[in-house]
Amino acid sequence: MNDASMTFDVAVVGGGPAGLVAAVALAEAGARTALIARRQAYGDNRTTALLGGSVSFLEQLDVWRRCVDKAAALAAMRLVDDTGRLIRAPEVRFTADEIGLDAFGYNIENRDLIAALEARAAEISGLRRFDDEAEAVHPGDDAVEIRTAGGTEITAQLVVGADGRHSLCREAAGIAVSRRDLKQAALTFNIGHSRPHKNISTEFHTSQGPCVFVPLPGDRCSVVWVTSPVEAERLKGLGDDDLSEAAETQSHSIFGRVRVEPGRCLFPLAIERPRQFADKRIALVGEAAHVVPPIGAQGLNLGLRDADDIASIVRDALAAGQDVGGREVMRHYGLARRADVLSRTMVIDLANRSLLSELLPMQSLRAASLHLIGTIGPLRRLAMREGLAPSWRNWRRTGA
Repeated sequence: MNDASMTFDVAVVGGGPAGLVAAVALAEAGARTALIARRQAYGDNRTTALLGGSVSFLEQLDVWRRCVDKAAALAAMRLVDDTGRLIRAPEVRFTADEIGLDAFGYNIENRDLIAALEARAAEISGLRRFDDEAEAVHPGDDAVEIRTAGGTEITAQLVVGADGRHSLCREAAGIAVSRRDLKQAALTFNIGHSRPHKNISTEFHTSQGPCVFVPLPGDRCSVVWVTSPVEAERLKGLGDDDLSEAAETQSHSIFGRVRVEPGRCLFPLAIERPRQFADKRIALVGEAAHVVPPIGAQGLNLGLRDADDIASIVRDALAAGQDVGGREVMRHYGLARRADVLSRTMVIDLANRSLLSELLPMQSLRAASLHLIGTIGPLRRLAMREGLAPSWRNWRRTGA
């Protein structure tokens, strides 16, 4: 194999968490895999709440043991109506032990997850890393040709596009995207506090969106504050003392004294969905395949299920001697991801719309729904299990 032109079963474009997981999983599935992504220091302090199925997947890939000590368990979740409206929902509390779990999942800083994934990727002989960027992607009848910014030419039967919401791979496949601006923004930052969080994630529902305090190791939390774009900009512009006070007020001082840590991120919220999840030997994962607001911790968890599914489908194709980028693989992957992505997007969108609505019937329906979930045990346990992963996915995997 020379350095000017190289051939692989699969090439993964993009080195974020979803891309790294996909590359590791595909190489572990037996595919000769190229990973095309710059090695860059992770630049912000955003976190991800990895739900149970994602943690199990990372354990299977021998990744989780490398970062578990940097993660905080999520043993319980509180939903608090803080809208101040006449019709308000009762507080709802979910506890993992009610469904036989020690934790719903774990919250971890993305930089620590990336470091663990990079370390695992470096160990796998069937995975070759190109510290470069894809400059052009050209799908053909029998393979996809990729040219990197450094001039390397790579050929693969299948390309996995993990290159984000402005995906070059998706554009190369000619896959159109529908997009809806939510007219909301999310401000993210981390805090230290004087009282223990007790591994409880607390979500305050305001009239402009949820504000979530998610445990981190020690007396720390990550904060995802969804609000109007104007208010988000105002909050981001506050000094440390003023933002600390605002966070303490929003949390109703349940964490005691709050101190904001360095580093803030602000991003507009939208829902984006491609018309297809795979075509022309290109399969989409992560934000190339779906963009959802940070509600219910679904974003990266969906991306990890993308990676899990494409790796499983490629493993089966290799075992059967099939073309890993052929039409059957494209069709199978599209079917595997469509129901999961569409159902999660619909639930997130409905939850967000019901919170923002000024219509009394909608507020009443939301309050009644949360009351039923909070008081009816079987319904509450069903909601918890479905929030972690769709049950039909488990049935499909086990053949039940």
